[in-house]
Amino acid sequence: MKMRTRNDMRRHRHNPAWNFRAAAAFTTVAALTGCGRAPSFNILGSFFPAWLICMIAGVVLAGIANWLLTRFKLEKLIHWPILVYPALAGFFAFTLWLVFFS
Repeated sequence: MKMRTRNDMRRHRHNPAWNFRAAAAFTTVAALTGCGRAPSFNILGSFFPAWLICMIAGVVLAGIANWLLTRFKLEKLIHWPILVYPALAGFFAFTLWLVFFS
């Protein structure tokens, strides 16, 4: 049995076929990590995914934030509302997801 030298190992590590196989294996393992059971809720006999409920709650909370800003006359401070309110809804949705499902 032949012992591998450092040069043999370096050549093996920089082999494009080996890099492709390693990347394919990593991608397969990374893709399969999402195959676990997704958190879902039974609402009136239909299962809804938790991310959908968090998204709806985020939109509702962004609407409440808009109402509060309008009520206190602070909406004029927002120069790009078309970007701010969807980002705010995403922030609320992601925060709810992390708080309840992480």
